[in-house]
Amino acid sequence: MTIKIASAQYDISFLSDWQAYEEKIRRWVIDAAKQDAKVLLFPEYATMELASLFGKEVYSSLSKQLAAMQSLRKDYLALFQGLAQEYQCLIQAGTFPVKIAAETFHNRAYLFMPNGEWVYQDKLMMTRFENEQWLIQSGNELKVFDTVYGKIAINICYDSEFPLLARKQVAAGANLILVPSCTDTLAGYHRVKIGCQARALENQCYVVQSCLVGNAPWSEAVDVNIGAAAIYSPVDRGFPDNGVLIMGELNAVQWVFAEISLANCETVRAEGQVFNYRDWPLQSRF
Repeated sequence: MTIKIASAQYDISFLSDWQAYEEKIRRWVIDAAKQDAKVLLFPEYATMELASLFGKEVYSSLSKQLAAMQSLRKDYLALFQGLAQEYQCLIQAGTFPVKIAAETFHNRAYLFMPNGEWVYQDKLMMTRFENEQWLIQSGNELKVFDTVYGKIAINICYDSEFPLLARKQVAAGANLILVPSCTDTLAGYHRVKIGCQARALENQCYVVQSCLVGNAPWSEAVDVNIGAAAIYSPVDRGFPDNGVLIMGELNAVQWVFAEISLANCETVRAEGQVFNYRDWPLQSRF
């Protein structure tokens, strides 16, 4: 069975009201659905454009915008839940900063199912900006999700740069890892890109990266956004020689599409030129 993946190079906007956000998201989902995409990936912190709804005092404050956005979380969940059902697709909606307790926020990636259910993965490895300035804290559970297309995992941006996380998820059955990302320099983008490609190589699986793009000078959190969405594969027979199924144009606003077959991961692990996945435990001998 093949699955069409859509990975977003999503532009951050200054919004006039909630309806403008809802219409924007619906347009993006409809565009992907018209191309028969069944798994849609949005970028990390794409929801920070919602801070623009609260006025300058809020959107220019790192702490006030997090608190204010909590009032929109139910509407956000309902929007993506409804779209996943309406268009019968899986939607990984990027990330939303969720208040866990007083002064405690997690960077949460929701995955919405066609049957109306949703699950989530919290970011586990925090960047210096998140730790030192934004005070967003790490989650505490690494997950793998059962879906209609098989087991899927999520590595949120910086998480993709730590190989043991993806390894545990793939060992638990995930052959597709979704990586919503948000980077403000080319170096940052390439760090995540290299991490994604390395995880696909090591685990002989598919890794999909989505990127936030465009400038938002009004935002303290996501003022500069750089990247190119891509879908990465194992590097072996039956796959592209460079392990890149498709990559978008840097900083363009677009969907990036590719068809994948998760069964191909099992095939390459059994019949490939090399056995990266199988040979992983051999490292412990040295």
